[in-house]
Amino acid sequence: MACYDCIQENRPDTVGIGICTRCGLATCHDHARVLAAHVQRANGMGRTTGPRTARRVVCHTCHAAETAH
Repeated sequence: MACYDCIQENRPDTVGIGICTRCGLATCHDHARVLAAHVQRANGMGRTTGPRTARRVVCHTCHAAETAH
């Protein structure tokens, strides 16, 4: 799979390392952001957060949108 952003930059040979969990496009090492994700489970009437974090991959475009203030 090729990185979508690299294809837009006319670099079609770049290999994708993952799929953005937000938009679903393939992303490469240069364009990917690996973030911590808190795992929550149902617990009675509410939720509880696990003691360890998981990982999620997002492309740089979605990361910029998520962190814009």
